[in-house]
Amino acid sequence: MAEASASGASTGRKNIVKTLEFDTRLLGMIGAFVLVCIVFNVLTDGRFLTPRNIFNLTIQTVSVAIMATGMVFVIVTRNIDLSVGSLLATCSAMMAMTQTQVLPGLGLDYGSPLIAPVAILVGLLTGAVIGAFHGWLIGYLAIPAFIVTLGGLLVWRNVAWYLTNGQTIGPLDETFQTLGGIGGTLGVTASWAFGLICVLAACVAIWQSRRSRIRHEFPVKPVWAEFMLMALAAVLILGFIAMLNAYEVPTRVLERSFEARGEIMPEGYREGYGIPFSVLILIAVAVVMTLVARRTRLGRYIFATGGNPDAAELSGINTRLLTVKVFAIMGALCALAGLVASARLSFHSNDIGTLDELRVIAAAVIGGTALAGGIGTIYGAILGALIMQTLQSGMAMVGVDAPFQNIIVGAVLVLAVLIDIIYRKRTGDA
Repeated sequence: MAEASASGASTGRKNIVKTLEFDTRLLGMIGAFVLVCIVFNVLTDGRFLTPRNIFNLTIQTVSVAIMATGMVFVIVTRNIDLSVGSLLATCSAMMAMTQTQVLPGLGLDYGSPLIAPVAILVGLLTGAVIGAFHGWLIGYLAIPAFIVTLGGLLVWRNVAWYLTNGQTIGPLDETFQTLGGIGGTLGVTASWAFGLICVLAACVAIWQSRRSRIRHEFPVKPVWAEFMLMALAAVLILGFIAMLNAYEVPTRVLERSFEARGEIMPEGYREGYGIPFSVLILIAVAVVMTLVARRTRLGRYIFATGGNPDAAELSGINTRLLTVKVFAIMGALCALAGLVASARLSFHSNDIGTLDELRVIAAAVIGGTALAGGIGTIYGAILGALIMQTLQSGMAMVGVDAPFQNIIVGAVLVLAVLIDIIYRKRTGDA
């Protein structure tokens, strides 16, 4: 009887997962992430899952996560980009030099509202042009992506060094710095409002997906399952917002803020940080890249080419131009990541982005992007980046030496690929 009861419970859980149409691989990743958080929280006597550490972990993940979304497209098309860390450094150097030397030399004073937008535009153009150049070498000259981007890793790291003469450039524009994380946040009230908007958007998206499936006569989940997904999305979103809002601004910082306005801070006044602007940038990137992947012709071409390049070319897809577009997107995202990384530091340093290429590739692969091409998700890459950063931050808090941290991260990457291979063989996706 006991065995029958256990078997029935197991079958019930499987039926629920099947009814809700959860990606079992995604559930496994989430489970692994939760387990890692719990382990580190125990090892750090409860310090790991504090609002302050969650806030810092979030803003530290953003730059790698942004690039990981672009790496999904690159790997899906059966290419690789080893230059992203160096390209980030070059874009960061261009933005830093534009702010501190070029624009002031043209008569724009420090603090001008035009400095940050112009510098960001310069960085994005730099990244997109360099990325497109890589794509042209790969697509039109048929040089393997591994060689082109390996050369780019060496070239652009040193171009960044020459642009700055090997010096640290800063402080950067104050408006620019707000995009890095702790220097710019929405605040508690606006964060709750944003969270409610996200919940509403998630519910609308789930319901529209259901209506679309009905319209095309595809099978749909029961209504209760749809509402359960909506409730789960609401809990996750609002829980995340609550955690960020719980991280309070230090009292001395608030006092200086009130003093700068010529006011006296009320007794017992407290204020939370809320959502960092850098996280809003990541959310915007995630939404745009997901829409491109799922709703546009470019996205369909990318996955079709990755699935079968010869068939894609025979069907009329310009795979050469597609390669240029994919690497141009990757370059622009490197610039965006460079913006977030340098803004968080408040200056440009020569070692910015070092080893990011390995973290970005690892994030995409851990997130389920197949190195053989044709398969990958944006949300998976972001979750992979979060897992990578969680491992590194947790090990640092525990006191693990830096070399051993890299050993563990490398081992996790290999294990993730092995698990992915086994999973795809069992599900018939190999």
